[in-house]
Amino acid sequence: MATAARAPSVHNSQPWQFRVRGTDLELHADPRRMLPQVDPDGREMLISCGAALYGLRLGLRRLGYRAEVEVLPDPAQPGLLARVSPGARERTAPDEWDLIAAVPHRHTHRGPFAPGRVPSRLLDALVRDAAAEGADLYLVSQRADVRELARLTEAASRAQLADPGIRAELRNWTRSAASSARDGVPARAWADPSWPDEPRLAESGLATEEPAVRRRSPEEPAHERLPQRDFGLPGGLPAGGPLPSATAVLTTAGDSPADWLAAGQALDRLLLRAAARWVFASLQSQPLESPALRARVRDRLRLEGWPQLLLQFGRANVAPATARRPAAEIIDRGRAGP
Repeated sequence: MATAARAPSVHNSQPWQFRVRGTDLELHADPRRMLPQVDPDGREMLISCGAALYGLRLGLRRLGYRAEVEVLPDPAQPGLLARVSPGARERTAPDEWDLIAAVPHRHTHRGPFAPGRVPSRLLDALVRDAAAEGADLYLVSQRADVRELARLTEAASRAQLADPGIRAELRNWTRSAASSARDGVPARAWADPSWPDEPRLAESGLATEEPAVRRRSPEEPAHERLPQRDFGLPGGLPAGGPLPSATAVLTTAGDSPADWLAAGQALDRLLLRAAARWVFASLQSQPLESPALRARVRDRLRLEGWPQLLLQFGRANVAPATARRPAAEIIDRGRAGP
């Protein structure tokens, strides 16, 4: 459950609760942590919970068990998202240990990236990770398409900041430097990121197969940076610096709660794969929080599935760990269900 609790979540809302039922672990959504202004259907809440579900599975692999998973096992309990139990003993593979080792330093990246490109074989691995979880990672290769995504993201941000209800919701999840809260977006999220240095990567045991620093050649397409959500603090995010190496859209074939959970599992898996190679992602959901703009993203990229999240990948160094809620708040060891 500690591994699951390190999962990414919208606004770091951590909208999950774990319940222990004998040898089973139940994953429940915590509707009190839903964002009704930007996420009235709970889509992003379930993507966040899906990421925690992958963390539960990975935690069992760390202990040497296969994870037996039932998704949405009880129609009478829509808040019961999954039931996870330990299956047969199975040796944890080296590939899985790589993901487990990346859990403490995986983070959502804000601000500029560091110099150096993301190897194409790593991007291919991220595509395979998404597919293995029932989702698709669509890599956006055309400069004009990236520019249009940036324009739609900027338009969505402006519309949201013009809405008093959304502004209040953003303020509710933004933490000051003096705050002791263990959720929400901390003030240090706007600090200038440090750039990775090759000795530190080598000492970590996670050095990449390709050089960490390489300037973009003129023939490589530039990936314009998608506007970052500033949580109502314009100018707070550092600007400039190297551009991201890749822009992608995480999609699912359908747009149901089961699809949203699949998207979350894919998200956590591929972000850990990237972090194991000191590659991190910025996440943008603003244009996908508007039905009209979401449809435009789908049409512009000619996507067969439903866009769930926009991502941009680049190199960066480790960032301070974002606080997580205390175990007592997220673990129920026997109280009656909802």
